[in-house]
Amino acid sequence: MASRVYVHYHHADACSKARWNARETFRFMYDRPWKHVLDFYSNAVEGNLSVLNLFQPKKSLVHDDGINEEMSLETESETSTRKDGRSGRWERVNFKIVLSYNGTSFDGWQKQPDLHTVQGVVEKSLGGFVDDRKAQLLKKKCKPLEGRVLVAGRTDKGVSALNQVCSFYTWRKDIEPIAIEDAINKDASGKLRVVSISKVSRSFHPNFSAKWRRYLYIFPLDDAESLHESGENHENFIFDENHEKQRNGLLSEENTEEVILSEDDELEIEETSNGLEVVEKPSDFSVIKVDQLLQQLQGKVLSYKMFARDTKAARNEGPPTECFMYHARAAEIRLSCSDCVEGRRVMCVELVANRFLRKMVRVLVATSIREAAAGAENDALLKLLEASCRRATAPPAPSEGLCLFDVGYADFDPQTSLIS
Repeated sequence: MASRVYVHYHHADACSKARWNARETFRFMYDRPWKHVLDFYSNAVEGNLSVLNLFQPKKSLVHDDGINEEMSLETESETSTRKDGRSGRWERVNFKIVLSYNGTSFDGWQKQPDLHTVQGVVEKSLGGFVDDRKAQLLKKKCKPLEGRVLVAGRTDKGVSALNQVCSFYTWRKDIEPIAIEDAINKDASGKLRVVSISKVSRSFHPNFSAKWRRYLYIFPLDDAESLHESGENHENFIFDENHEKQRNGLLSEENTEEVILSEDDELEIEETSNGLEVVEKPSDFSVIKVDQLLQQLQGKVLSYKMFARDTKAARNEGPPTECFMYHARAAEIRLSCSDCVEGRRVMCVELVANRFLRKMVRVLVATSIREAAAGAENDALLKLLEASCRRATAPPAPSEGLCLFDVGYADFDPQTSLIS
């Protein structure tokens, strides 16, 4: 079997010497006061504040799911029983559940053995609402009594959600939405909250029926350490091989595995240690420049495989790496906090697309910041899409800044954009 050939990407533009390498980018991302962002998401999940109030003018979103539920449910009720008297799949009752959860309290959405996941908590809570036939089948197979949910998009460990959409169906007709809401909230211990729950058409699928997803990424701008003023030498910034130590409480095994030096990085370190060349790197970036970089992605169908990690073929129609970006903007806002009257300065990135690849948002944010700091041209992200190696893009930004804001089931309305 022939060995796979990996092609390294070499930046050859005018700002190549000013561009951070993988380690410098990673360090700039993580040397931030992330606690303020985590506290903000926690308060938003608990319903103590609204993210919409951060933006000027004040925003208020009213979603139209594009489905006339009353008409759909009535039509299905008439056709739920077949002519031979046997009941089909339309006999079941389908519930749409909108959830809000704090990502740092869970090991991601997808249920996994011995891990505390959102799906695991929700499905356990729904165990009391499954029909008798399924309950007996689970008991026969020695499996726990749990329901099964479908989701609009699985979130990684550390990623929060304010309006995650999932669905649950059962053949029982005596269940009211309020009963399901109470059961989930009771088992969630305050880390997960039901925003809304309603009966919907049995043809509704939270993933395949969705037309777009909106992600927000909040990046702290205040109190950041300079790349060259923190008292540590760059060449001494080495990650623990056993992944047992954590930096600022955010450095995990998953994060350390993503930081792999390219040949350019190693060459620069060697030259610096030998005193041949000392490259003066930028220590900050412009939010306006990040906004200009991201705007180039709007209204285009592009392949984002260079900005993805662990990408596998999707079940969606079309090439598995192509996405249509409806909206991509960045702006400076302020987070309210008790120790700062004016609020903490942060950059908010808003991305709306028909679909997102694995870790695509985090890589886009980190790469945009890196390119903005280096002073790259406005089409820098478009050029990186044509690279042949994913090392051309930056390592993913911390998952703690990412939030799945909402999911839409009607055509995207630009008027509902948070950043205009």
